[in-house]
Amino acid sequence: MSSDMDALALAADRLEGRSDAVDRYPTPHDLARELDPRVVLTPALSLLDQNLIDAAEGRCRRLIWTMPPQEGKSQRVSRTFPAWLLARDPDKRIAIASYELGTARRWGRAIRNDIAANPDKFGLRIRRDTASAAEWQIQDHAGGVYSVGVQGALTGRPVDVLIIDDPIKDRAQAESLVFRERVWDFWTDTARTRFGPDTVVIVVLTRWHEDDLAGRLLAQDVRGEWRHINVPAQADHDPNQGQTDPLGRAPGEYLISARGRTAKDWEETRQDVGSRTWTSLYQGRPSPTTGDVWRRQWWRRYGTPLWSQDADRPDAYRVEECDQVIMSWDMAFKDTRSSDYVVGQVWARKGADVYLLDQIRKRLSFTDTLAAFEAMVKRWPGATAKLVEDKANGTAVISTLKSKVPGIIAVTPTESKYARATAVSPVLEAGNVFLPEKAVELFDPEELIDEAAAFPNAAHDDMVDATSQALAYLLLDQTGAHAWIAHYRAKAEGTTTEPEPQANEEPPADDASPDLDPYAAMSEDPAVIRKRMRDARFRGQP
Repeated sequence: MSSDMDALALAADRLEGRSDAVDRYPTPHDLARELDPRVVLTPALSLLDQNLIDAAEGRCRRLIWTMPPQEGKSQRVSRTFPAWLLARDPDKRIAIASYELGTARRWGRAIRNDIAANPDKFGLRIRRDTASAAEWQIQDHAGGVYSVGVQGALTGRPVDVLIIDDPIKDRAQAESLVFRERVWDFWTDTARTRFGPDTVVIVVLTRWHEDDLAGRLLAQDVRGEWRHINVPAQADHDPNQGQTDPLGRAPGEYLISARGRTAKDWEETRQDVGSRTWTSLYQGRPSPTTGDVWRRQWWRRYGTPLWSQDADRPDAYRVEECDQVIMSWDMAFKDTRSSDYVVGQVWARKGADVYLLDQIRKRLSFTDTLAAFEAMVKRWPGATAKLVEDKANGTAVISTLKSKVPGIIAVTPTESKYARATAVSPVLEAGNVFLPEKAVELFDPEELIDEAAAFPNAAHDDMVDATSQALAYLLLDQTGAHAWIAHYRAKAEGTTTEPEPQANEEPPADDASPDLDPYAAMSEDPAVIRKRMRDARFRGQP
């Protein structure tokens, strides 16, 4: 009897032109909890609710929401929000699009079933003559839901609210330019033509590629109408640059999970999926396959360890048959566990080739930085020079350790990060820089490859800085420059033996540095050649 009275009261409210749902369910979560008491509310979903309410009430007409997979974003946006919206305004014409019709249709079916099974909560009924999962309408109203795949059509269907939920299915589709163009064509030729002046668009997705739908919409947002909220699995903002986390987390703090994932679970996920997938799917910052400065295919690999365990010191490594072993350090900005990473690397040079042996990349306080520095020195006693960029905490590290640790060299950069990276790019392009294969790695080299591929647009560039510092010292500024010049002389004479390309790797181009004439190395002073290599192509770059 009570439910009948509630339904009558809701019907009366409809006749009076207002919806009781506004008072009963002020947020989408309130409705979700009413339909299923097991639904949880996390800070991320609470923030999502606020943005959905802004969209419903006209304060935001274009919303892009990016978030790690399996954290409740699709349930909230593609199931609860349309039902909540129709409860408030049953004349809203809603379209849901996904990478295929079947996925979009499942959301349409779920919304329809929620409304049909709960007339006391919604005060709505589904028209019997348009009640399919893919297309249905509210009885006595214009509103309803139409489901479509990105290869489908919306012809003849005006849209008040468009929800695009995961227009890309997987990595294969993301890497396909043909499919990305298909998604973009759906937006420009199909979806956009259905809009009225007040149409609301919500794009919710996991990022796979920098050129996905979200990437293109943001790149072409000349009117500044898109609101983009990216919630990374781990807060990676930089307070020193005025950046903030959308959830107010401290740098390094993990997402409170709707599925109950702990910090340990997030760490294991990060290790299992690899750096590239973690950066794109979980952090929402996909990096390009081909970097702007250092391309992925330029990195070479080595599969035989260049080190052995020290017989007298089990915790130390001995490097053999190398001409030079150094360390390169990029320090954080503050004596706090801020967003800045401390990066320490160990490099070895054999002739004109350099090999990254070890790397540490952590958020460290000043005290922990000193401990990490000394631990790395003990681990690699053969590293003679220890390069430390003389800025941020680097200055204090140099001052504190120079009397205890021999070989610390202060490096004062005189050019921009971009100029320093481009100055050593011919070294990578020529195939002279090697990273370890998985069987012999002491760290994850994919982190460096991904950061380099996204440079200079990545959230962080600490590893790039440390690497360009090491390469400049080993191959452009020191005796290694003579080896590299000799390498080019021999290459010009056709006497070098090039390393075999790895699987799925493009060999370095023979014309790696068009401004470097290998024949000139026979007659010119090496210092002049080094200066030309570093400056001629890249001086004046931003």
